Formats: sequence, structure tokens, C-alpha cells
Amino acid sequence: MTRAAPLAILVNAVHSKSGGGLTYLRNLLPLLGAEFELHVAIQADQESEVRPICAQAGLTLHVIPTLSKLATVLIQEQVTIPRLARRIGAAVIFSPANYGPVFGGRSVILLRNAFEVTTLEQRLSKRAYWLAVKLLTWACFKTCRRAMVVSAHAGRAFLKVFGLGDDPRLCVVHHGVGPAFHPPAEDDIRVAGRLLAVSDIYVQKSFETLLRALARLRPDHPGLHLHIAGRELDPAYAASLRALCDELGVADAVFFLGGLPPERVAALYREARVFVFPSLVETFGNPLVEAMASGIPVVCTDAAAMPEVVGDAALLARPRDDAHMARQIARLLDDRDLWRVMSAKGLARAGDFSWGKTAALTAAVLREAAKD
Repeated sequence: MTRAAPLAILVNAVHSKSGGGLTYLRNLLPLLGAEFELHVAIQADQESEVRPICAQAGLTLHVIPTLSKLATVLIQEQVTIPRLARRIGAAVIFSPANYGPVFGGRSVILLRNAFEVTTLEQRLSKRAYWLAVKLLTWACFKTCRRAMVVSAHAGRAFLKVFGLGDDPRLCVVHHGVGPAFHPPAEDDIRVAGRLLAVSDIYVQKSFETLLRALARLRPDHPGLHLHIAGRELDPAYAASLRALCDELGVADAVFFLGGLPPERVAALYREARVFVFPSLVETFGNPLVEAMASGIPVVCTDAAAMPEVVGDAALLARPRDDAHMARQIARLLDDRDLWRVMSAKGLARAGDFSWGKTAALTAAVLREAAKD
């Protein structure tokens, strides 16, 4: 009996250039490639990151010119990507970074944007940017066959922002965590007094709260220091953080490491004593699961999707409350038994997330969209 040819799927990855977007491609593309005839479209400036992923998994890569952000949205996604899909006979166009072709045939989008950011921004240019993003996302959602969200919180927030009721096209597919994130062979590899934060740096991450918490902790923990791993995607905000370090007298204890390769980030989780995630707005928060899988106890804010992701496996701090955050961090620094309990809870919770599960659910959604 002749076996049916696998469905051709075009992954519109032109927006997956940093942080969670690249993590998603790195982990999911090889798994989806085992299920489908997978084609991946990127811009030229992504090639160094994405080509090795596709080459190793035997996927077909399509490189299109790098244009301005506006041209990418209005020309590449709305014209070039649909034309490419027709040329290769793609059954579905899958856009894993919030929006894609409005009129591109069978379209599936992954909604990852946290639109609550608009309430945090005071800069006019940034507010205008987020308004444009909202309008385009609305148009893409109106015409897509299916839409995935990375958490139940993200789904509720999306529907509320756009004044929509429940929609059967919307489904929750959590992110996963890879085997690179695991505890150290021995806990004594962890550096005493080291706090770790992993996130690209922009305003909704609320790093100022963590810096103020660090300043509160230092009198009783003079050796305490903080490593922050992430790209400075908002240079003005990053500059304000450095100025705050000087103002608080903690500049000697804060290390901005910039963007790092995944293997180095995984090692940082194994080396640090406490992981802190002060963010105000998250639709998921990959670093939370990576930290838990690495056996490092977590302190994060009690906001957005964070409680959904960590369950009872983290100490929660009130958003923007540096005094409360400092107390939660101090509990883990001062109580070895609590440290062990939260480490074990984190490892157990991380077991609920896997890229294999993410890929299986995503593949099911893509097949449903292909039938419509």
C-alpha cells in the first residue's frame, strides 16, 4: 500500500530573530520536520542562526532579502510568503511569531505578543509601534484558520484586548524545555551569592525592581551579585538601568552579559544560586521553565502567565514591589532546607513541559487547518 506523501508546511519565520523566537525554532523545527515536508522562510540577517538548524534536520530553507520592518510586514509577509507557499504547494502557512499573511490561504498563527505592554509604555514612538502591531495582529487573526497561544493567560488577554468572545480557532500550546537544561552533577558547583536573570532587556521586564531588591539585600549579604543574560533590545532602557546601578551603589555587583549562546545560558543556570524573573508582562516565560529544569529555585512576579507556568514551584513576589522581592530572595539565600524543597518542586514542575509535547499539539493544529 502506497503511503501518502507528507503535507508540505511553510514556516514563516521572518520575525523570529531573538530570545524566545529563536528558542522556539531551534527546538520545534526538527520535530515538525519529522512529521511534514517542512519549508522555512527567513530573512538574510537570520541565516547564520537558522541555516544550521535546517541543515541538521534536513529542512528546506528559503532566504529572502532583509528589508525594513515595515516592508517585511507589508511586502514580504503579504506578498512574498504567499507566493512562495503557492510555488511549493504548501498546505498551510505557519507563522510562529504573532502575525503573518492576511490573505495567504490556509494560515495558522502563534500569538506570543503581550499586548499589556502598551499600558507600561509612556514613549509616544513605542505606543505607536504597539498600536500598529495590534492592528496587524487583529487582521491576521480575523483571516487565519487556527491560532495558538502559549498560555491560557495569553488567550484570555488576547480576547480581552480585542473585545472578543471565546473563539473555537484558539487553542493553548505551551512551550517546552530541552535536555540542555538540567541540574549540575554536584550542587557545590553553584556560586554562593550569585543571582541570575535571563531575558532580553526591555521595559516590561522590570529589571529596576530587581536592582532595587539587590540594593536592599546587600547590607546583610555583602557578597551578593547579579548576572543578567540578554540582549539590550531597548538601549534607552538599558542605559537607565546602568544609571540606576550607579545611583543605588550596586554597579560593582551587577554584570550585564549581553546575548549568549544557548549552551552558555544553560551553564549559567547550573552555576547560580537563585533565579529571579521580575517581569510584569509575559505570555509564557521560557526562562522560568529552563531555570526549574536546571534545579535552580525561582523567584518571579505574581503577574501575567508566571503563576500558570510555575504552579507552586516558585516563590512569588508582588509586581514592582522590590521590598517583597528582596524578602523572597532572602528566604532562599538564608534557608537551605527551603532552597532544596523549591529546587525539587521546580524539577518536578519542569517535567510537565517538553518540546515533544509542544510539537505533537502543533502538528495536530496544522493538520486540522489543512483539512478546512
